Amino acid sequence: QQTQTSQAELDVLERQRNDHNASIEHARSKLENSRLEQQSNKLRADSFEQQVKEKGFEVKEILEKLDESHNADYKQNEMERLDRSIERLKPVNLAAISEYEEESKRKEYLDKQNDDLTEALETLEKAIRKIDKETRTLFKDTFEAINSNIKTLFPKLFGGGHCYLELTSDDLLTTGISIMARPPGKRISNIQLLSGGEKALTAVAMVFAIFNLNPAPFCMLDEVDAPLDDANVGRFSQMVKEMSDKVQFLFVTHNKVTMEIANQLNGVTMREPGVSRLVSVDLSEAEKMISD
Repeated sequence: QQTQTSQAELDVLERQRNDHNASIEHARSKLENSRLEQQSNKLRADSFEQQVKEKGFEVKEILEKLDESHNADYKQNEMERLDRSIERLKPVNLAAISEYEEESKRKEYLDKQNDDLTEALETLEKAIRKIDKETRTLFKDTFEAINSNIKTLFPKLFGGGHCYLELTSDDLLTTGISIMARPPGKRISNIQLLSGGEKALTAVAMVFAIFNLNPAPFCMLDEVDAPLDDANVGRFSQMVKEMSDKVQFLFVTHNKVTMEIANQLNGVTMREPGVSRLVSVDLSEAEKMISD
């Protein structure tokens, strides 16, 4: 009986040993598979690392910046989203690159034209500002000179009174000019209230004031003395005679007083009915003939 018992125990021990051996073999097989998987994973990791380096990145830097929430599922969803976005961009214009280059060249040309126009505009505005400044200065000096002249000439023509010029606004480029004239013995509020002769003499004073500032080679006066009385004609003639040293006057007149100051007379006569004839008389020569 003891022999039978020992045999049974041996059988149990044998089974246990076999079970342990099977467990050891299973563990060894599992360990070997783990090693193989580890080697495979290492090879894949090395391959991925190589690909990352070829793209110009460092694995360590990428891992440091990688958000923990950006796992494989997140990346997969992001890739699908980008794929859908790309699909929505279709159809793709294959000529877009050439069209872009063409439009870029045109934009460069237009930018250059715009720069040239902007530069030209700035130059023009600068020239306009310079002209405006010089015009204001020149106008102011001219206005003051003419105003001074008319203040002197007006009393000589009228035998008294006073006259001056007045600006209608402060802007010298757009202002108008008013003539304020007051003949002796009158209080005139508006130049339109002057008589025809007074208006004529005022205009003559204005013209002569300009001529004194910048004398012209000659001046033509057409029937200026027609509305004047004898006293005013005398003062007008004296003024013309004084200014004839600087300006050659050509005047049309029927007034004998005005004719007396002329050096030469040119007229039309009709000695025979229906036949006109031009007559020219040098008064200095005529005086010599009379005196002889």
